[in-house]
Amino acid sequence: MSAVTGATGVYRPTHLDVLESEAVHILREVAGEFERPVVLFSGGKDSIVMLHLALKAFWPAPVPFSLLHVDTGHNFPEVIEYRDRTVEKHGLTLHVARVQEYVDDGRLTERPDGTRNPLQTVPLLDAIERHRFDAVFGGGRRDEEKARAKERVFSLRDEFGAWDPRRQRPELWDLYNGRHMVGEHVRVFPLSNWTELDVWQYIEREGIELPAIYFAHEREVFSRAGMWLTAGEWGGPKESEPVEKRMIRYRTVGDMSCTGAVDSDATTVADVIAEIAASRLTERGATRADDKLSEAAMEDRKREGYF
Repeated sequence: MSAVTGATGVYRPTHLDVLESEAVHILREVAGEFERPVVLFSGGKDSIVMLHLALKAFWPAPVPFSLLHVDTGHNFPEVIEYRDRTVEKHGLTLHVARVQEYVDDGRLTERPDGTRNPLQTVPLLDAIERHRFDAVFGGGRRDEEKARAKERVFSLRDEFGAWDPRRQRPELWDLYNGRHMVGEHVRVFPLSNWTELDVWQYIEREGIELPAIYFAHEREVFSRAGMWLTAGEWGGPKESEPVEKRMIRYRTVGDMSCTGAVDSDATTVADVIAEIAASRLTERGATRADDKLSEAAMEDRKREGYF
Protein backbone atom coordinates (compact mmCIF):
# COMPACT_ATOMS: atom_id res chain seq x y z
CA MET A 1 0.00 0.00 0.00
CA SER A 2 1.37 3.39 -0.99
CA ALA A 3 1.10 6.67 0.83
CA VAL A 4 -2.32 8.30 0.59
CA THR A 5 -3.66 11.83 0.51
CA GLY A 6 -6.58 12.47 2.82
CA ALA A 7 -9.66 14.63 2.24
CA THR A 8 -7.73 17.65 3.52
CA GLY A 9 -4.99 17.12 0.95
CA VAL A 10 -2.49 16.12 3.65
CA TYR A 11 0.08 13.51 2.64
CA ARG A 12 -0.26 10.49 4.92
CA PRO A 13 2.54 7.92 4.65
CA THR A 14 1.69 4.30 5.37
CA HIS A 15 3.55 2.38 8.08
CA LEU A 16 5.66 0.76 5.33
CA ASP A 17 6.61 4.20 4.00
CA VAL A 18 7.75 5.18 7.50
CA LEU A 19 9.79 2.01 7.96
CA GLU A 20 11.36 2.37 4.51
CA SER A 21 12.26 6.00 5.16
CA GLU A 22 13.87 5.11 8.50
CA ALA A 23 15.92 2.29 6.94
CA VAL A 24 17.07 4.47 4.03
CA HIS A 25 18.12 7.17 6.50
CA ILE A 26 20.18 4.61 8.45
CA LEU A 27 21.86 3.29 5.28
CA ARG A 28 22.79 6.79 4.17
CA GLU A 29 23.97 7.73 7.67
CA VAL A 30 26.41 4.81 7.66
CA ALA A 31 27.64 5.71 4.17
CA GLY A 32 28.46 9.18 5.47
CA GLU A 33 30.02 8.18 8.81
CA PHE A 34 32.06 5.07 8.08
CA GLU A 35 34.91 4.20 5.73
CA ARG A 36 34.41 0.47 5.01
CA PRO A 37 30.83 -0.72 5.60
CA VAL A 38 29.68 -4.17 4.52
CA VAL A 39 26.26 -5.82 4.23
CA LEU A 40 25.74 -9.31 5.64
CA PHE A 41 23.95 -11.09 2.79
CA SER A 42 22.89 -14.72 3.02
CA GLY A 43 20.08 -14.85 0.47
CA GLY A 44 17.54 -14.88 3.30
CA LYS A 45 14.47 -12.62 3.12
CA ASP A 46 15.70 -10.01 5.63
CA SER A 47 19.05 -9.53 3.89
CA ILE A 48 17.22 -9.45 0.55
CA VAL A 49 14.97 -6.63 1.78
CA MET A 50 17.99 -4.82 3.23
CA LEU A 51 19.80 -5.00 -0.12
CA HIS A 52 16.66 -3.81 -1.91
CA LEU A 53 16.55 -0.79 0.44
CA ALA A 54 20.23 -0.08 -0.25
CA LEU A 55 19.63 -0.17 -4.00
CA LYS A 56 16.81 2.35 -3.57
CA ALA A 57 18.77 4.53 -1.11
CA PHE A 58 21.62 5.22 -3.53
CA TRP A 59 19.95 4.91 -6.93
CA PRO A 60 21.06 5.73 -9.61
CA ALA A 61 24.55 5.39 -8.10
CA PRO A 62 25.76 1.88 -7.27
CA VAL A 63 25.49 0.55 -3.72
CA PRO A 64 28.63 1.83 -1.91
CA PHE A 65 28.99 -1.34 0.16
CA SER A 66 30.29 -4.81 -0.55
CA LEU A 67 28.50 -7.96 0.68
CA LEU A 68 29.67 -10.61 3.15
CA HIS A 69 28.26 -14.10 3.62
CA VAL A 70 29.40 -16.49 6.34
CA ASP A 71 28.85 -19.80 4.57
CA THR A 72 28.31 -22.73 6.96
CA GLY A 73 28.63 -25.27 4.16
CA HIS A 74 25.20 -26.59 5.15
CA ASN A 75 23.14 -23.99 3.32
CA PHE A 76 20.05 -24.69 1.25
CA PRO A 77 21.08 -24.93 -2.43
CA GLU A 78 18.14 -22.73 -3.51
CA VAL A 79 19.39 -19.91 -1.30
CA ILE A 80 23.00 -20.07 -2.49
CA GLU A 81 21.82 -20.04 -6.12
CA TYR A 82 19.71 -16.96 -5.40
CA ARG A 83 22.64 -15.26 -3.63
CA ASP A 84 25.01 -15.72 -6.53
CA ARG A 85 22.43 -14.71 -9.12
CA THR A 86 21.62 -11.51 -7.21
CA VAL A 87 25.27 -10.55 -6.85
CA GLU A 88 25.82 -10.99 -10.58
CA LYS A 89 22.62 -9.13 -11.50
CA HIS A 90 23.58 -5.98 -9.60
CA GLY A 91 27.34 -6.14 -10.18
CA LEU A 92 28.12 -6.38 -6.46
CA THR A 93 31.26 -7.56 -4.67
CA LEU A 94 30.71 -10.62 -2.47
CA HIS A 95 33.11 -11.82 0.23
CA VAL A 96 32.52 -15.36 1.48
CA ALA A 97 33.87 -16.63 4.82
CA ARG A 98 33.59 -20.42 4.78
CA VAL A 99 33.15 -22.40 7.99
CA GLN A 100 34.28 -25.55 6.14
CA GLU A 101 37.79 -24.12 5.69
CA TYR A 102 38.06 -23.59 9.47
CA VAL A 103 36.88 -27.14 10.15
CA ASP A 104 39.31 -28.58 7.59
CA ASP A 105 42.38 -26.88 9.08
CA GLY A 106 41.40 -27.49 12.70
CA ARG A 107 40.58 -23.93 13.74
CA LEU A 108 37.03 -25.08 14.47
CA THR A 109 35.66 -28.42 15.63
CA GLU A 110 32.36 -29.89 14.47
CA ARG A 111 29.66 -30.00 17.13
CA PRO A 112 28.14 -33.39 18.08
CA ASP A 113 24.73 -32.24 16.85
CA GLY A 114 26.14 -31.24 13.44
CA THR A 115 24.93 -27.65 13.81
CA ARG A 116 27.31 -25.07 12.38
CA ASN A 117 25.37 -21.89 13.16
CA PRO A 118 27.34 -21.29 16.40
CA LEU A 119 30.57 -21.85 14.41
CA GLN A 120 29.97 -18.77 12.26
CA THR A 121 31.32 -16.33 14.84
CA VAL A 122 35.06 -16.91 14.30
CA PRO A 123 34.96 -16.72 10.47
CA LEU A 124 32.81 -13.59 10.72
CA LEU A 125 35.18 -11.80 13.08
CA ASP A 126 38.20 -12.86 11.04
CA ALA A 127 36.59 -11.49 7.86
CA ILE A 128 35.78 -8.19 9.58
CA GLU A 129 39.37 -7.86 10.76
CA ARG A 130 40.94 -8.98 7.46
CA HIS A 131 38.91 -6.55 5.35
CA ARG A 132 38.95 -3.79 8.00
CA PHE A 133 35.17 -3.40 7.96
CA ASP A 134 34.13 -0.71 10.44
CA ALA A 135 30.36 -1.03 10.04
CA VAL A 136 28.51 -4.30 9.43
CA PHE A 137 24.86 -4.23 8.35
CA GLY A 138 22.71 -7.08 9.68
CA GLY A 139 19.08 -7.93 9.01
CA GLY A 140 18.22 -8.60 12.67
CA ARG A 141 14.82 -7.41 13.91
CA ARG A 142 13.71 -6.79 17.48
CA ASP A 143 10.62 -8.99 17.13
CA GLU A 144 12.71 -12.09 16.40
CA GLU A 145 14.19 -12.82 19.81
CA LYS A 146 14.47 -11.15 23.24
CA ALA A 147 18.26 -10.64 23.03
CA ARG A 148 17.81 -8.82 19.72
CA ALA A 149 15.09 -6.69 21.29
CA LYS A 150 17.77 -5.23 23.59
CA GLU A 151 20.02 -4.13 20.76
CA ARG A 152 20.24 -0.60 19.39
CA VAL A 153 20.24 0.24 15.68
CA PHE A 154 23.95 1.14 15.99
CA SER A 155 25.43 -1.63 18.15
CA LEU A 156 29.03 -1.08 19.25
CA ARG A 157 31.28 -4.15 19.27
CA ASP A 158 34.63 -4.19 21.06
CA GLU A 159 38.00 -5.22 19.62
CA PHE A 160 37.01 -8.88 20.10
CA GLY A 161 33.68 -8.41 18.32
CA ALA A 162 31.78 -8.87 21.57
CA TRP A 163 28.48 -7.18 22.42
CA ASP A 164 28.06 -5.61 25.86
CA PRO A 165 24.51 -4.39 26.61
CA ARG A 166 25.93 -1.93 29.15
CA ARG A 167 27.71 -0.07 26.33
CA GLN A 168 24.54 0.46 24.31
CA ARG A 169 24.09 4.12 23.44
CA PRO A 170 20.88 6.16 23.50
CA GLU A 171 19.34 6.85 20.10
CA LEU A 172 16.95 9.70 20.85
CA TRP A 173 15.34 11.43 17.85
CA ASP A 174 16.97 8.88 15.51
CA LEU A 175 20.43 10.32 16.19
CA TYR A 176 23.03 7.57 15.81
CA ASN A 177 26.47 7.55 17.39
CA GLY A 178 29.00 5.72 15.22
CA ARG A 179 32.12 6.66 17.19
CA HIS A 180 34.41 3.73 17.91
CA MET A 181 38.02 3.05 18.86
CA VAL A 182 40.61 1.46 16.58
CA GLY A 183 39.88 -2.27 16.41
CA GLU A 184 36.22 -1.84 17.30
CA HIS A 185 33.35 -1.84 14.83
CA VAL A 186 29.62 -1.15 14.77
CA ARG A 187 26.85 -3.56 13.82
CA VAL A 188 23.97 -1.72 12.16
CA PHE A 189 20.39 -3.00 11.96
CA PRO A 190 18.21 -0.97 9.55
CA LEU A 191 15.26 -3.39 10.03
CA SER A 192 15.27 -3.21 13.83
CA ASN A 193 11.75 -1.81 14.05
CA TRP A 194 10.25 -4.07 11.39
CA THR A 195 8.25 -7.20 12.15
CA GLU A 196 8.11 -10.39 10.10
CA LEU A 197 4.70 -9.26 8.83
CA ASP A 198 6.12 -5.86 7.82
CA VAL A 199 8.88 -7.58 5.85
CA TRP A 200 6.40 -9.70 3.90
CA GLN A 201 4.04 -6.80 3.28
CA TYR A 202 6.99 -4.79 1.94
CA ILE A 203 8.04 -7.71 -0.26
CA GLU A 204 4.51 -7.77 -1.68
CA ARG A 205 4.41 -3.99 -2.24
CA GLU A 206 7.83 -3.84 -3.91
CA GLY A 207 7.46 -7.06 -5.91
CA ILE A 208 10.72 -8.46 -4.51
CA GLU A 209 11.77 -11.90 -5.73
CA LEU A 210 12.62 -14.51 -3.08
CA PRO A 211 14.10 -18.02 -3.15
CA ALA A 212 11.34 -20.58 -3.76
CA ILE A 213 12.11 -22.19 -0.40
CA TYR A 214 10.00 -19.50 1.31
CA PHE A 215 6.84 -20.81 -0.38
CA ALA A 216 5.01 -24.11 0.08
CA HIS A 217 6.54 -27.01 -1.81
CA GLU A 218 6.77 -30.78 -1.40
CA ARG A 219 10.00 -31.80 0.30
CA GLU A 220 11.51 -34.81 2.04
CA VAL A 221 11.81 -34.00 5.73
CA PHE A 222 12.05 -35.74 9.09
CA SER A 223 10.93 -34.76 12.57
CA ARG A 224 13.37 -33.81 15.33
CA ALA A 225 12.65 -31.84 18.50
CA GLY A 226 9.27 -30.80 17.15
CA MET A 227 10.63 -29.42 13.86
CA TRP A 228 10.68 -30.64 10.27
CA LEU A 229 14.30 -30.77 9.10
CA THR A 230 15.80 -31.48 5.69
CA ALA A 231 18.12 -34.46 5.36
CA GLY A 232 21.74 -33.64 4.59
CA GLU A 233 25.42 -34.45 5.09
CA TRP A 234 25.36 -32.68 8.45
CA GLY A 235 24.11 -35.80 10.25
CA GLY A 236 20.42 -36.25 9.80
CA PRO A 237 18.28 -38.24 9.92
CA LYS A 238 19.01 -40.96 12.48
CA GLU A 239 17.67 -44.50 12.06
CA SER A 240 14.78 -43.64 14.38
CA GLU A 241 13.80 -40.59 12.31
CA PRO A 242 11.83 -41.69 9.24
CA VAL A 243 11.86 -39.44 6.20
CA GLU A 244 8.54 -38.42 4.68
CA LYS A 245 7.30 -36.09 1.98
CA ARG A 246 5.29 -33.09 3.18
CA MET A 247 4.04 -29.75 1.90
CA ILE A 248 6.18 -27.30 3.82
CA ARG A 249 7.83 -23.91 3.59
CA TYR A 250 10.59 -22.10 5.51
CA ARG A 251 9.91 -18.94 7.53
CA THR A 252 13.63 -18.33 7.96
CA VAL A 253 16.69 -19.90 6.36
CA GLY A 254 20.08 -20.70 7.86
CA ASP A 255 22.09 -23.82 8.57
CA MET A 256 20.10 -26.86 7.38
CA SER A 257 20.86 -28.68 10.62
CA CYS A 258 18.95 -26.25 12.83
CA THR A 259 16.42 -24.54 10.54
CA GLY A 260 13.02 -26.16 10.65
CA ALA A 261 10.17 -25.96 8.17
CA VAL A 262 6.50 -25.44 8.88
CA ASP A 263 3.54 -27.26 7.35
CA SER A 264 2.02 -24.88 4.85
CA ASP A 265 0.01 -24.51 1.68
CA ALA A 266 1.03 -20.85 1.17
CA THR A 267 2.29 -20.65 -2.40
CA THR A 268 2.05 -16.87 -2.90
CA VAL A 269 3.18 -13.79 -0.96
CA ALA A 270 -0.46 -13.02 -0.11
CA ASP A 271 -0.89 -16.55 1.27
CA VAL A 272 2.22 -16.17 3.42
CA ILE A 273 1.03 -12.81 4.78
CA ALA A 274 -2.29 -14.37 5.82
CA GLU A 275 -0.48 -17.28 7.44
CA ILE A 276 1.92 -15.06 9.41
CA ALA A 277 -0.90 -12.75 10.55
CA ALA A 278 -2.57 -15.76 12.20
CA SER A 279 0.62 -17.12 13.80
CA ARG A 280 1.43 -16.59 17.48
CA LEU A 281 5.02 -17.84 17.28
CA THR A 282 8.02 -15.85 16.07
CA GLU A 283 9.89 -17.32 13.14
CA ARG A 284 13.01 -18.09 15.21
CA GLY A 285 11.00 -19.43 18.13
CA ALA A 286 9.16 -21.80 15.83
CA THR A 287 11.93 -22.92 13.49
CA ARG A 288 15.44 -22.36 14.89
CA ALA A 289 16.85 -25.15 17.07
CA ASP A 290 20.02 -23.20 17.91
CA ASP A 291 17.93 -20.62 19.79
CA LYS A 292 16.44 -23.36 21.97
CA LEU A 293 19.75 -24.56 23.45
CA SER A 294 19.14 -22.38 26.52
CA GLU A 295 17.06 -19.42 27.64
CA ALA A 296 19.97 -17.11 26.85
CA ALA A 297 21.37 -18.91 23.78
CA MET A 298 21.22 -15.90 21.46
CA GLU A 299 22.52 -13.43 24.03
CA ASP A 300 25.46 -15.71 24.89
CA ARG A 301 26.43 -15.93 21.20
CA LYS A 302 26.08 -12.20 20.71
CA ARG A 303 28.48 -11.57 23.60
CA GLU A 304 30.98 -13.75 21.72
CA GLY A 305 30.59 -11.76 18.49
CA TYR A 306 27.64 -13.41 16.74
CA PHE A 307 25.24 -11.43 14.50
